Amino acid sequence: MTLEEVLIQKPERAQCAGEALREVLVSAKDNESLTVGVYECAKVMNLDPDSVSFCVLAVDEQFECDVALQIHFTLIQSFCFDNHISLVRVGDAQRLADVVRDVKAEQLEDARCVLITTPAEDWEDPALDKLHRFCEESRRKNDWLPEVTLPAR
Repeated sequence: MTLEEVLIQKPERAQCAGEALREVLVSAKDNESLTVGVYECAKVMNLDPDSVSFCVLAVDEQFECDVALQIHFTLIQSFCFDNHISLVRVGDAQRLADVVRDVKAEQLEDARCVLITTPAEDWEDPALDKLHRFCEESRRKNDWLPEVTLPAR
């Protein structure tokens, strides 16, 4: 595979992963399997790390100026890597907040971190499996925190 083929493939992969991410977030929201907010996510990771299935981090211009948020994200990423939790980043925090809007209103101010947790009953989602495969492929290419673009409605 040539470099040009790799560069062409990456946006297509990211776009498919973005569509799968939107599907999973909506499905998880319907199944009450979302945790929204940096501090809320940290609590869940600390209390019940085995319940965490997937992590989404929103990085934008404001992130670049917020050192405390960067430190939190570094700790969350490290935790995810250590516990084999797949994670992706999105470049639009507002779009992520729009997708998870119905969760808890007070958490929407902090929709920069979203966890998908596994509910007590068995919940299977083919889009979540697709996202896990996307993350595995990315790690094989040494892209440990792949960026995904959430599609517009």
